[in-house]
Amino acid sequence: ILDYMRAIGNNLVIKKIEEPNQSTKGGLLLTEKQREDVRFQQADVVKIGFNVEHVKEGDTIYFDKSAAHRIEIDKEVYHVIRQENVVVVL
Repeated sequence: ILDYMRAIGNNLVIKKIEEPNQSTKGGLLLTEKQREDVRFQQADVVKIGFNVEHVKEGDTIYFDKSAAHRIEIDKEVYHVIRQENVVVVL
């Protein structure tokens, strides 16, 4: 994890946990993008901003996946979300 990377304010830098493809009753495989019925996704918290409460680095969370913004740093893909988009901390 990048030591020099910092989140600002109430933002969190997260690493999405890839979910396995699921299939329909008929056997068709559904990718993550095709599963529009699922609004929330699991992720690991990489960095937190200085205004973030109740979440710490290393936590696993569920967040509103439509609110995530993709960033790429050193060929690694991360996402940035606001604290209010976190719905569950495991």
